[in-house]
Amino acid sequence: MQQIPTVDGVAPARGAAAPAPSPWPAARMPKRTPPEVIRVVLADDHLVVRAGLKALLGATKDIEVVAEATNGRDALALIERLRPEVAVLDLDMPQMDGLTATKALVASQSATRVLILTMHTEDEYLVNLLEAGAAGYLVKNAADRELADAIRAVASGDVYVQPSASRALARAMSRKSEHAEERERYQQLSERERDVLVLVAGGYSASEIGEKLFISPKTVETYKQRISEKLGLSHRADYVQLCLRLGLLQAQ
Repeated sequence: MQQIPTVDGVAPARGAAAPAPSPWPAARMPKRTPPEVIRVVLADDHLVVRAGLKALLGATKDIEVVAEATNGRDALALIERLRPEVAVLDLDMPQMDGLTATKALVASQSATRVLILTMHTEDEYLVNLLEAGAAGYLVKNAADRELADAIRAVASGDVYVQPSASRALARAMSRKSEHAEERERYQQLSERERDVLVLVAGGYSASEIGEKLFISPKTVETYKQRISEKLGLSHRADYVQLCLRLGLLQAQ
């Protein structure tokens, strides 16, 4: 069995220039030595797809499909009963999709690692799945080349992503870092400064804000000056963008 090199708990697919950072729940789980035969529960609502994946894995000596399911709910029952090392779950399934099933497994503190198999290539799916606790994400059109290696990687305690996904994760981590810094600066504001921040972003004038908060317009301007000094905001557009990023306003 080929050992996939890892850095920070993330195993890139073959050809990846660099692995992504790994703040994801699955990456914080301990490494482990997989058994001689890795037991897998396979869940996909398409019979032809399941048959193809099972045949693909049947050609390996160290991976065995011990059960199949057509939806996430049945997959959870099988996982609870059989306790396989890895669950390969389709993202889009009836009754319960792969994301919901992953969250349920994490909540139950199951030792089974989840590898999501999907047609979707959008970054948003990848980040949401890894944040939910999935240990890997593989696009179906790469399954014939990478599925076995992906299963071995997640069974060993690594997080498996493809080269393009590694770059997506790096971008996501950069955004998270920026938002964390903004959130920390926001926490430094007083309660009244936070009120003024949101009202300015909402388009209210100093007089209107004063009426709402029972303070004078001059006092409102003083709060705005303090906000500017603490957060570096100059224009109302800056207030709006910050509040949207922090979830203090809903985009219209």
